[in-house]
Amino acid sequence: MRLGIDLGGTKIEILALNDKGEELLCKRIATPANNYRATLLALRDLVLSVESELGASGTVGIGTPGSPSPASGLMRNCNSTWLNNQPFKGDMEALLERDIRISNDANCFALSEATDGAGAGATTVFGVIIGTGCGGGIVVGNQLVDGPNGCGGEWGHNSLPWPKDGELQSTKCWCGLHGCIETFLSGTGLADDYERTFGRRLAAPDIVAAANDGATDAESVVRRYESRLARSLAQIINVIDPDVIVLGGGMSNVERLYANVPAAWPDYVFSDTVATRLLPPRFGDSSGVRGAAWLWD
Repeated sequence: MRLGIDLGGTKIEILALNDKGEELLCKRIATPANNYRATLLALRDLVLSVESELGASGTVGIGTPGSPSPASGLMRNCNSTWLNNQPFKGDMEALLERDIRISNDANCFALSEATDGAGAGATTVFGVIIGTGCGGGIVVGNQLVDGPNGCGGEWGHNSLPWPKDGELQSTKCWCGLHGCIETFLSGTGLADDYERTFGRRLAAPDIVAAANDGATDAESVVRRYESRLARSLAQIINVIDPDVIVLGGGMSNVERLYANVPAAWPDYVFSDTVATRLLPPRFGDSSGVRGAAWLWD
């Protein structure tokens, strides 16, 4: 039995899978925000309660916001800030009295969709998260490519490629730099672009809905978003040449992206043909927790 956990800022989800990937049990609880020790104990109790209910013990994989530093082992870059600079993996292993595996939530998304999701059967899969942030994960031969620095797939903190007029003057990214892909392609980035252009703020879903209803102002912003996404993914294709790119996060629900972005990226891909497929996720919001379970494959 495999246990996957998605440790979010507001909720913790646990999923039990058998070796065929079939769901045995799923539970959610609220995350004890701003309390590291309480978070550890909540995770331990959740694992033990599921194992007791199913009458079996399992491997444990946890998808985390952020990742452990390869140098110190301490957590870094977590938007659940009470996890930062903590020896999370070691503390959980001590509480559960077993080895566990952890990876960031974007990696878990990519692994899930590569294992038995939209990218199943593909050699190389790039999983994209475009929601409140912009993350990614690389899976080759069903194995995550994390890298010696633990930042494999972190495309959101590269500069927007082939910038157009005015695009270099972006808002400052939370990482401290300017021009990061995340500031353009997150849902927040889309809302920021609309506000900069038209002087009023709409949420990303409302901008997309307005564009689909024929509003020319919203349409211009969404077309610009599609161009930026096409350029950013073309850069990924030029570097790792994936068979499949799977979109996740809130912006993955924008259906027009799956036609318009591949139509635009050939202008930037260094090849006379582009066979890479752009696909929606098979498991949607459940991909992260499923990927955490597959960390033990």
